[in-house]
Amino acid sequence: MTPDTLTAVHSNAFRQVAPNLMTIRTSPQIGIGQRAFLLRTPAGNVLWDCITLLDDATVEIIGALGGLTAVAISHPHFHASMVRWGRAFGCPVLVHARDREWVPEADPCLDFWDEDSREVVPGVDIHRLGGHFPGSAVLHWREQRAIFAGDTVLVTADRRHVTFQWSYPNDVPLAADTVRGIASRLATLDFDALYSPFEERGDIATGAKDAVARSAVRHIDPPRYD
Repeated sequence: MTPDTLTAVHSNAFRQVAPNLMTIRTSPQIGIGQRAFLLRTPAGNVLWDCITLLDDATVEIIGALGGLTAVAISHPHFHASMVRWGRAFGCPVLVHARDREWVPEADPCLDFWDEDSREVVPGVDIHRLGGHFPGSAVLHWREQRAIFAGDTVLVTADRRHVTFQWSYPNDVPLAADTVRGIASRLATLDFDALYSPFEERGDIATGAKDAVARSAVRHIDPPRYD
């Protein structure tokens, strides 16, 4: 489908989920139904991940909210229209260099970073944890003590744990050593909330850091029922 075809039958909905934090989701659902997050900070607005549909209404709404200072991408499943977002708002799109091979088109707006962490705007950092893809990353909003997890960790149905998968659709788990490394990196960050890319999965509003630690232990050394 072309962008014009999508615009004819789909639209984006904005929802405020916390102070200065909104989600953007397309209806009817496109693909796997992921959502983007709009962080409104004193240093400028940041879009965490992006969705396929970018219509005039979305550009106008975000423009009225102050536009975008940066777009940050968690992993290649969000690459499809990221260049369109960067062009529309005249801002950089941060993509980890280890995921460069999955970028569908080159553009000056793409900012390939190759460190383990990078400041997006003051108070908001992106951290490469790997796992799902080599460059898979999470976003840390320090003031709000929140992690935006992409597909690096995914909230489970009970909303008290997370899961670590190489392939979520096929239920292929990550290796224990990889999960150990992800958990170790997340243990160094100060966060209480964790936001999922899928609304139906829900989020962990409080106690997320403990939930990640518990879940990592369970993944690395699962209980045995002999």
